[in-house]
Amino acid sequence: MQPRLRGLEEDLNMKGNQFNTLISILYVGYMLMQAPSNIFLDRMKRPSLYLSSCMAIWGAITLFTGVVRTYHAALILRFLLGFVEAAFFPGAVFLLSRWYKRNELGLRTALLTCGSSVSNAFSALIASGILAGLDGTLGFTAWRWLFLVEGTLTIIVAVCAIWILPDFPSTPSVWLSPDEQTLAKRRMEEDTAAGNEDKGKPIEGFSGLSEALMDWKVWWLGVALSFMIASLSFGNFFPTLSATMGYNATISLLFCAPPWIVGTATSFFVARHSDVTGDRFWHITGPLAVGIVGFMIAMSTMNTAVRYLSLFFMTQSSVAYVVFLTWVLNTFSQSRSKRAAAIAFINSMATFGNIGSSYFWPSSWGPSYANSYLICILTSTVSIAMCWAFRKHLSRCNEAAEAEEHALGLPKGFRYLL
Repeated sequence: MQPRLRGLEEDLNMKGNQFNTLISILYVGYMLMQAPSNIFLDRMKRPSLYLSSCMAIWGAITLFTGVVRTYHAALILRFLLGFVEAAFFPGAVFLLSRWYKRNELGLRTALLTCGSSVSNAFSALIASGILAGLDGTLGFTAWRWLFLVEGTLTIIVAVCAIWILPDFPSTPSVWLSPDEQTLAKRRMEEDTAAGNEDKGKPIEGFSGLSEALMDWKVWWLGVALSFMIASLSFGNFFPTLSATMGYNATISLLFCAPPWIVGTATSFFVARHSDVTGDRFWHITGPLAVGIVGFMIAMSTMNTAVRYLSLFFMTQSSVAYVVFLTWVLNTFSQSRSKRAAAIAFINSMATFGNIGSSYFWPSSWGPSYANSYLICILTSTVSIAMCWAFRKHLSRCNEAAEAEEHALGLPKGFRYLL
């Protein structure tokens, strides 16, 4: 979080782990709202209006954060920010799954999540300019200007998004002809035709949520993603890690960009290759393994060049998150309402990783942060092990389905992607 480098803690009189609490409280609100929001979204005709409105509200909350005077006021706003932000990402992922088939989702999910990686890269560049050039302007310190500018830009983008974001294929649209809209709906019907749990059955109440909560696979994937998110916690403290190389705040922020740009470029290739091959597990394991190498390098030396190289390895692990989300969508693709609840609930469980990992990086462990990197290695390893066990289960399910079809002379039906 860039403001930490320019007086946020001092201005709000923070002590001890209060900065870490300020980071983690966002994920509490984020966790609470995701599942209800996605269930509500599944029943809407205009998801574009709903998602854009939430975006505008969180822009306004960001603006107010720039003028707070006390730590507790900032804490309340961060909680509300997470509460509102919770609607967007799981909602956008679910919206993608309504337009694209299972073997098309990897690349599209990468395109969506690359926004996060690009923001990690260029928000640092923007922040370096704001922190260096606007400090003291109109009586506001640099970190306040950062929130004011980001909040204003978010509101502008949100207003534009009302006309840019698509609705569901079943919603009348001005940018699709009737034939194109029919084709969009037929594509998705064909993709989920085999064993479709929703076919001929109306959606009632919170049936999707109850189905998701009763499925152990949802819980398993939620825990696995929570460990993965914990291993990716370095992203929240990337400017701090860059600053350990000994340069001033502006140079440290500039150094943040290249690793994330490389990580974003890699995500497109890995996600596309995952779609083409139909493999998910190895395309998750590979990036996490590269990230582990980065953590080990950073632990082993304080050499400036080598530690900077380790940051490039670390950002590769974020590619695993893209493929993992696609795997979730693929696994629960047969039921629309259950898929909406599952992606939100799994993502909600993952926020436990964010909440806990906010305390993985105390200043007292710097500048080497060897203990922090060791925790990231352990959480990555646990996530890989859980994904491997899940893959073995899905493989057995596929084998059982194939044997049943062969015995009964049935055509090939639904298969889980591994």
